[in-house]
Amino acid sequence: MFPKKVQEKLQIIPNSSGVYFMLDTHGQIIYIGKALSLTKRVKSYFSISVKEKKVLAMVECVCDIDYAVTLSEKDALSLEANLIKKHKPKYNILLKDDKHAPYIRINLKEKYPNLSVVRRITLDGAKYFGPYFFGVRVNDILDILRSCYQVRVCGNNFNKAKRACLNYDIELCKAPCQKLISEEEYRHQIEKVIAFLSGSINPAKEILEDKMGQAADREDFEGAIKYREQLTMVAKLKERIIAGLENEGKDLDAFSITTRGEHAAVSVVVCRHGKLMGVKNSIHSGVLEKEQALEQFIAQYYSGQIGDIPKTILLSQDMKTEGLSEFLTTLAGKKIEVVVPKIGIKKKLVDMADKNASEQLVKSIEGHVRDYDRHEGAAERLTQILGIPSCKRIECYDVSHMSGENQVASGVCFINGRPEKKEYRRYKIKSHSSIDDYLSLKEVIDRRIKKGELPNLFVIDGGKGQLSAAQEIIKNNGVVIDMISLAERDEWIFVPNNPEPIILEKSDTALQLLQRIRDEAHRFAVDYHRTLRSKKQVFSELDEIKGIGKTKRQILLKAFNYKIDEIKKSSFETLVNIKGIDKKTAQAVVGFFEGNF
Repeated sequence: MFPKKVQEKLQIIPNSSGVYFMLDTHGQIIYIGKALSLTKRVKSYFSISVKEKKVLAMVECVCDIDYAVTLSEKDALSLEANLIKKHKPKYNILLKDDKHAPYIRINLKEKYPNLSVVRRITLDGAKYFGPYFFGVRVNDILDILRSCYQVRVCGNNFNKAKRACLNYDIELCKAPCQKLISEEEYRHQIEKVIAFLSGSINPAKEILEDKMGQAADREDFEGAIKYREQLTMVAKLKERIIAGLENEGKDLDAFSITTRGEHAAVSVVVCRHGKLMGVKNSIHSGVLEKEQALEQFIAQYYSGQIGDIPKTILLSQDMKTEGLSEFLTTLAGKKIEVVVPKIGIKKKLVDMADKNASEQLVKSIEGHVRDYDRHEGAAERLTQILGIPSCKRIECYDVSHMSGENQVASGVCFINGRPEKKEYRRYKIKSHSSIDDYLSLKEVIDRRIKKGELPNLFVIDGGKGQLSAAQEIIKNNGVVIDMISLAERDEWIFVPNNPEPIILEKSDTALQLLQRIRDEAHRFAVDYHRTLRSKKQVFSELDEIKGIGKTKRQILLKAFNYKIDEIKKSSFETLVNIKGIDKKTAQAVVGFFEGNF
């Protein structure tokens, strides 16, 4: 039987298009979906019909339902995309990668257009070519265009230059800044650039071959190698031209999604100007329904790149496309066609996307399994080995000192087998000044127990003696916490009330987890000790200078980023220019470190 709130909402939910929200016991949104009919869609989750395990798992967490009515399916898709970005529900597909591939921008409204690299397309009337990724560097493309057509890449203040720059001298620019090329001739060069970026590769290939031959004839072998490398890039670009796209629409994206359990991979094959620009892959978890997940992904994917929505979107699976097409058309301000091709070059492109998605998902799941075994799985295995209720939260403490000075300790925390750095703690030992690790550990544990959530397991660096001492400290505090020690020499695990250690294979993930925790605690303590020792050294040397009080000492330290060597090397002129340091103080510092005082 479903919760009362759910039953009540199912009775009143309207039969119209809109967005629905699934909420858990804490009122958190765990899933957002859109529907042409809210009644049919939402009720289907709570019907008796057989559902996939991942859907059932989500439904079992639902304690309430909410919804928002929209005027159309297009509006529902838009609202759904915005709300998913805002709330990031557990069971929705989320586009995490916000990086944008580079484009080449040419503004034809300028007298002498330049080539610039941008990462977002804006509707400013300029021409954009790209995106460039996976094996094609945008800077390599610019180098080819400059070698062949000598167009400028400098900024908009180019015409204020008093003389031609180095690019003119090395024949990479015609120097329009000095009017050494007419506007008409320069425009002709820009047209050749646009033709190259649109797929006309051969003219540039011939120019580069000629330049390479000339360089070789004059024994400029370095230049010949540069042109040869550019020809290799031209060949790579030529290989990406897709035969058959001339009459099929040169700009398109092909999408495919593959799922296994609640894991999913989405691949996008990107084609621009008849060329294959590359394939983008993304991995997702917590995915419920394939069709809705792909639609949600596409809506999020294009929301951040309005100016580069191609006229044709290809899908690898049959699904309703009207709502998505209307949404993208509104977003782009032009007619966007969403189709599921059955034959021809377009079908080959969605097959390519499908193959990429399948391969990425297999790699991801294998990596996920290895990652799980190393972290959460290792914590679970350790729980079983020790026979304790949980190893979800493990803490380890380490004491560090040098000749009894600057005694410190560190505490690190691992949750579900992973370091939780915001829970790390550093301690200055205050209760004593002797070299006594027991007293230091006692102080640290006493202070730790008084604050925050206690761990499921304490790990002590050492053997049975250290474990017994730590047990006594815990017992005196009146708390019960599971505890073990890890002896570094043999990597044996000691547990309370057992004279024999637990000995695990070096390859055991549980032992490796304990080693990582112990080593992290040691590293954290040593780093803290070094920091304190370094600061003490700095303060002690500055304290010896007459006339340097606390305020001026702090000014000097901040000015030189707490680096005593930099202060030592500083001249009188450098010091006196620091705000708050007068001539007398500057002279005192220089004299002290030069040995005059």
